[in-house]
Amino acid sequence: MLASAGIGDAEVDADLLIGHVLGASRGRVQAAGIMGTRLSEAEAAAILSLLRRRVAREPVQHITGRAPFRTRELSVGPGVFVPRPETEQVAQLAIDALQALPDAAPVAVDLGTGSGAIALAMATEVPNSRVWAVENSPEAFEWTRRNFAEANLENATLVFGDLAEALAELDGSVSVVISNPPYIPADAIPRDPEVRLFDPPPALYGGADGLDVVRQVSTRALKLLRPGGTLVLEHGELQGAEIRSLLAADGWRATATHRDYTARDRATTAARP
Repeated sequence: MLASAGIGDAEVDADLLIGHVLGASRGRVQAAGIMGTRLSEAEAAAILSLLRRRVAREPVQHITGRAPFRTRELSVGPGVFVPRPETEQVAQLAIDALQALPDAAPVAVDLGTGSGAIALAMATEVPNSRVWAVENSPEAFEWTRRNFAEANLENATLVFGDLAEALAELDGSVSVVISNPPYIPADAIPRDPEVRLFDPPPALYGGADGLDVVRQVSTRALKLLRPGGTLVLEHGELQGAEIRSLLAADGWRATATHRDYTARDRATTAARP
């Protein structure tokens, strides 16, 4: 059913949906298939119902309500951007920067945290850090708040507010600022139905050239970061050069663009002068 609907990872998605109904890992689902384990009629009906939703291109994460991200699992659904595997690599850049610092309690800020994926990853994997996360969408914030409550990390603080003005009390004291802002140009239509139909537009579109929020993050990060602090920005695969130019014009130094595992430009870093 899934393959006929044009879903590329049909076998993976089928295993995940079956596992969701059975309360089983993907490995256990595969083992049950090899052993010829029979399903009850109720289990089969529940699986078929979920498969029909996936055929309609509803994301697996919306169907199950959960999305893995690095060492954590997050609650997601309508109104919040589903974290992607490639963003795990972007988060690694910020984590590496935090771990390289000699500070006893380095400070990090995630601007536009969405589900809270990046902020919670930093707080989990760099337990001596202090992480602030900012979100400005009321719909997304409900999911962020749920994930922060579930994580219950003493070194992670969630704030609802405008990205361009938030956390003024931290100005000049932050070591790392990271953001996965909306960066799709307003007239560009995402190819994948899962993105086009289910991801919230405020998390996707960044103005005429896609860089409106990037400009806000650049300006805000210059104030938040201490001299020598690191900025990490996720972006589209064709935006690296333009973002490096934008950051250089704002006064950033040591701009560099980094590729993901598919050899596509995925993130740009810069240092505050």
